Amino acid sequence: MVPPRLTLVSDNTREKTETARNDDAEAALDSGPAPGLSDPDAVVDHLSKSAGREKLRRLEAMLFASSAPLDAKALSRCLDASDDVHSLLIALQAEYKDRGVVLARVAGRWQFRTADDLSFLLERQQKEERKLSKAAQETLAIIAYHQPVTRAEIEEIRGVSTSPGTLDVLMETGWIRPRGRRRAPGRPLTYGTTEDFLVHFGLDNIKDLPGLADLKAAGLLDANLPPGFTVPSPTDVAALMPDELPLTDDGDEEEEQAALPLDDEGDEEGEPGKDGPAKDEGEN
Repeated sequence: MVPPRLTLVSDNTREKTETARNDDAEAALDSGPAPGLSDPDAVVDHLSKSAGREKLRRLEAMLFASSAPLDAKALSRCLDASDDVHSLLIALQAEYKDRGVVLARVAGRWQFRTADDLSFLLERQQKEERKLSKAAQETLAIIAYHQPVTRAEIEEIRGVSTSPGTLDVLMETGWIRPRGRRRAPGRPLTYGTTEDFLVHFGLDNIKDLPGLADLKAAGLLDANLPPGFTVPSPTDVAALMPDELPLTDDGDEEEEQAALPLDDEGDEEGEPGKDGPAKDEGEN
C-alpha cells in the first residue's frame, strides 16, 4: 500500500488582506479630500472641533470617575497649559443641561449630580439619616448667616440657651467648625460653616443662601415681620476677622504673665512700690 503524499499549501490570507487595505488607502488618496473638507478653512475648523471634543471627553472622564468634587486645578492636569478650563467646563455643563445627570458647581468645585427633578428615583437608595432637632436647625441657620459667631451670640439671637450637645451634633455632621477665638474676656470660640456644608446643600458659596424675599416665598418667615427686619449677608471668609484670634494663639496671655512677675519681684525684693514708701515713713 502506497502512503498518501502530503502537499504543503501556503496561506496567503493575511497578505491578501493587507494588500487590499493598502490598495483602498491609495485609492482614497487619489480620489482627493473628503467632501466638505476641500476648503482649508473647513479643514482647520474640523480639526479644531475635534480637538475641543477630545478635551471635553477628558474632563468628562475625570469627573465621572471621581467620587468627590474636583477643582479647576485638578482638572487642568488632563489638558494643555494653554487651555481655558473654565470655558470647557461651562461647555460641558451646557451639554448636560437637560440630561438625567447634570454637571454642578459646588463649593467652587465641579461634580456630576443627579438632576434635581429626578431625585425621587433614588429615594430607595438613600441611607436613612437622623433628622436634626429644631434647636440644631436654628443653630445651624444662625451660624450660616451670622458667622463667625460665638455660642453666647447664638443664644442671644435665639433667645434661649444652646446646649453644648447641639453644637457637637453639628460638628459631627461636618457642617460647622471652630474658626478661632473672639478677642473678648474668656476668649470664647467662634463658629463657621465648612465646605461639606456647601456640598450637602448644593451651594457654590455661602452667599448663595436664600435672602429675605426667597425665605418669604418659601413660607419660612412670618408674613408679619417687625419693621426694619433684615437678613444678614452671610460670609465665610477663611481668614480670621480682626476681632478673632487663632485657636492656638496665647500671645496676649504670655504678655500678661510676663508682666506679673515684674511686679511680684519688686515687692519681694523690697523695691519701692505702692506700700513701700508709706511703711518706711511710718517706721521713721
